[in-house]
Amino acid sequence: MERALGRPLDAIFERFDAEPVASASIAQVHFARLRSDLPGRSGGAYAGREVAVKVLRPGMQAAIERDLELLHTLARWVERLSADGRRLKPREVVAEFDTHLHDELDLVREAANATQLRRNMQDLGLVMVPEMVWDLCTPTVIVMERMNGVPIGQVQRLRDAGVDFKKLARDGVTIFFTQVFRDGFFHADMHPGNIQVSLDPATFGRYIALDFGIIGTLTELDKDYLAQNFIAFFRRDYKRVAELHVESGWVPPDTRIDALETAIRAVCEPQFERPLKDISLGQVLLRLFQTSRRFNVEIQPQLVLLQKTLLNIEGLGRELDPDLDLWTTAKPFLERWMNEQVGWRAFADRFKAEAPRYAHLLPELPRLVHAALKRPPERDPAVLLALLAEQRRTNRLLQALVWGALGFLLGMVLARAWLTP
Repeated sequence: MERALGRPLDAIFERFDAEPVASASIAQVHFARLRSDLPGRSGGAYAGREVAVKVLRPGMQAAIERDLELLHTLARWVERLSADGRRLKPREVVAEFDTHLHDELDLVREAANATQLRRNMQDLGLVMVPEMVWDLCTPTVIVMERMNGVPIGQVQRLRDAGVDFKKLARDGVTIFFTQVFRDGFFHADMHPGNIQVSLDPATFGRYIALDFGIIGTLTELDKDYLAQNFIAFFRRDYKRVAELHVESGWVPPDTRIDALETAIRAVCEPQFERPLKDISLGQVLLRLFQTSRRFNVEIQPQLVLLQKTLLNIEGLGRELDPDLDLWTTAKPFLERWMNEQVGWRAFADRFKAEAPRYAHLLPELPRLVHAALKRPPERDPAVLLALLAEQRRTNRLLQALVWGALGFLLGMVLARAWLTP
């Protein structure tokens, strides 16, 4: 720690607990108090505050490199010896874990993940994320705000304190779906050791998230397909689920939609209208895995962390509220999210994002088209075709804007007429 921070511990900390409060395979955490006369930016904002100090264990890099090399070797053999293994993309899955493990070895990345998650979750008011003391963050040591909470696994202690477990379970679903579908940036290591609940009167019943070494990210395309799949599941529209699998390329394009629809219905239909205590996501995933073999469904390595997190969520939900109806709780959130993606708000957001580009192109377009039309076609027909194609795209955009504006005005007029006595 002194080597990483560049000074003796007693020059930074007024008190440092030598006994770790938490200890895992890669790092351990100590509680401490910063000196009240700490210089620099940290001295102004954090002087005298209680903090948690996370320290990377020595020799971790070499140990993990050995383990990963073994996994890469096994993945290559699985792909070489098994046709089913090639469909599961073991090398890509191991590469995904390789990336996240190396990220976990750089504690500055973890501090940055925590800061991003804290910013994303700030307006939700359901989860607390510790603030980082950036002046004291290095690749092997990070110092953060100390959080005071009860581990979520201590159910009896939380119950005795009066925590509303049903609300806690619903809040957990909201937090998860917000991170996944709104932000595409989610805590991917949500086992009970990393989740606490605040008993402080000002923040009573809120989640406290810890350990941000493993964070999952999703692209807009991934979020869109996942949300559509979830909504189709909740509506029991198994044909749409099958179509989405073909559209996304997860199954071969010649797959029979009706056969895949029937197989998915057989897996999912028995799970509806049942409380969480009667549903096993593990069993559902096993059945889906058997179905995927039959239809040559390709594993999506970028979703492995999401699947892992879903299993963590199932375990937490089962502990907090076994009677939770996951479908009823999650469906309104996803439907609202989809409406925001395809409604007027989404159109306005996309237009706002593209406006600078079109503001630059539109004034030049008439001159470019005029110059291209005056030029003999045989000189450079490709340029003319490209310009005409751009003009057609611009015309379609302008038409969409005009019709959108007219539709909006008509809606306002009708709404006013409807509301006026």
